[in-house]
Amino acid sequence: MSAFVISESALERNALILRDVADAAGCRIVLALKGFSCWPCFDALSPWLDGCCASGLWEARLARRRFGKHVLTYSPGYASEEIAELAEISDHLDFNSLTQWSRFREEVMRHPRFLSGELKCGLRVNPRFSTGHTPLYDPCAPGSRLGVTPDVMQGADLAGISGLHFHTLCEQGADDLAATLGAVERHFGHILSRPEMTWLNMGGGHWITKPGYDRKLLAELVRRIRERYGVEVWLEPGEAAAIHTGVLRCRVLDIFSSEGVEHAVLDVSASAHMPDTLEMPYRPDVFQIVRDASLRSARQPAVQMAGESYALAGNAGEGSHTYRLGAPTCLAGDRIGDYSFAEPLAAGDELVFDDMAHYTMVKTTFFNGVRHPDIAVQRKDGSVETVRRFTYEDFEARLG
Repeated sequence: MSAFVISESALERNALILRDVADAAGCRIVLALKGFSCWPCFDALSPWLDGCCASGLWEARLARRRFGKHVLTYSPGYASEEIAELAEISDHLDFNSLTQWSRFREEVMRHPRFLSGELKCGLRVNPRFSTGHTPLYDPCAPGSRLGVTPDVMQGADLAGISGLHFHTLCEQGADDLAATLGAVERHFGHILSRPEMTWLNMGGGHWITKPGYDRKLLAELVRRIRERYGVEVWLEPGEAAAIHTGVLRCRVLDIFSSEGVEHAVLDVSASAHMPDTLEMPYRPDVFQIVRDASLRSARQPAVQMAGESYALAGNAGEGSHTYRLGAPTCLAGDRIGDYSFAEPLAAGDELVFDDMAHYTMVKTTFFNGVRHPDIAVQRKDGSVETVRRFTYEDFEARLG
C-alpha cells in the first residue's frame, strides 16, 4: 500500500529555524497552507510559527479551526457570499485588485472586527520585477493577473487599507529578495511611508530552511524595512516549513520490456499524486529499499524506517539496472522518469520518493480511480501512525 509519510521531528526542525529567523529579524512568520496543509502535523509547527496564510475561504477555515493564531487570507478573487465569513475568521484580508476592494470595501469596513482593529485589510501589489526562472510560477510576468501594478496604483483611493502584500519569489534566496525589495520601494515606498500603513507582507518563496540560505541577510533586509517605514513585516513560506520532511512510499506492480525499454509500473501516479513531475522541470529523488545493506547510500530519504537500507537511484544508465517508472493509469504520459538502480526491481519491491510533503500532497487527485496513498505521520518516538486511509467511498463521493 502506498503512503505519504511525514516526519514530526523534521517539521519541528524546520519550524525552529523559522522561529530563530523571525526572532532575529523581528518579524512574523506564518505557514502557507497552499504548500502544506496536513493538519494532523500542525502540533509540530504551531508552537513556533505565528499562524497561517490562506488562499481562500476553505484554507482560512482550516487555519482558524486547526492551527489557531493569526489567519492571513489572500485570493485573486473573492465571491460575494464569502466576504462575511472571511471577515469573521481572518486577521488580515488582502485583496488582489482595486476593483475587488472597491466592491467589498463598505461591507468589510462595517464589520465589527474591522471597526475594532482586529481585522486589517491590505492590497497585493505587483512590482513588475521578475527574479525566477520558471514562467509558470512568475507572478510578475507581463499581463499577470496577480497584484496591482504601479501605474494602476497612481492616485488610488486606499482608505481602509493598512498594509501591502507582495509575493514574487519561488524557491529563492535572500539575494533575490534584496533585489525585489528595491523594486517594491521604488514603486510603492511612498505608500508604505504613509502613517496609516502599519504592515508589509513579503509573501513566500523564501527558501529559508535550505542549506546555504543567507538567513543573516534576510534578517538584515527585514530589519531595514521595519525601521525605514515603521511597519510590521510578515513572511509566509510554505516549502521552507515542509521541505525534506516527508516521502511517498510505493510498490512495484509489474516489470516488463517494450521496444528496448524496461518498464516498472508503480502503484502511484505522477498525474494524480505528484503532478509537479509533469507540470514542472522537476525530477524527484528516488530511493530503492535494498536487500544488500552494503549498497546503502550515504544520503538517506527524509523519513526512514527501522531496519531498512536505502540506495539512491541514479540517472538512466548510471547504475546497473535502468527502468522507466510509470503509473497504473491510462494516460500515456503518466510517467515519472528513467532511473537506474543498484539492484534489479521486481514486483512487490518498494521505492521511496523523497521530499514529497510540500505542495505534492495538496495537489493530489483521484484521477483514473487509482487508489490514493495513505497519509501517515512518523511521531518523534519513531512510531508511524496512519492518520488517513482513503476508500472507494471517498472516490465516489468526489463527483456526486
